[in-house]
Amino acid sequence: MTADDLAEIFKEYGIENEITCPQAFEISEKYGISKTAIARYCNSRDPRVKIRGCQLGCFK
Repeated sequence: MTADDLAEIFKEYGIENEITCPQAFEISEKYGISKTAIARYCNSRDPRVKIRGCQLGCFK
């Protein structure tokens, strides 16, 4: 899975600047992408895609 592939998936979900943990988990399961890969992608964007609604309470 490339960054361009993830960009297209995010576009399909309407994700621009923020993603919630439930969205990340859904994308991970649906497309077989690790949650770590999704987090790396979010952090590599400029500006970053912020993670909201963290199920562990780590990101707010």
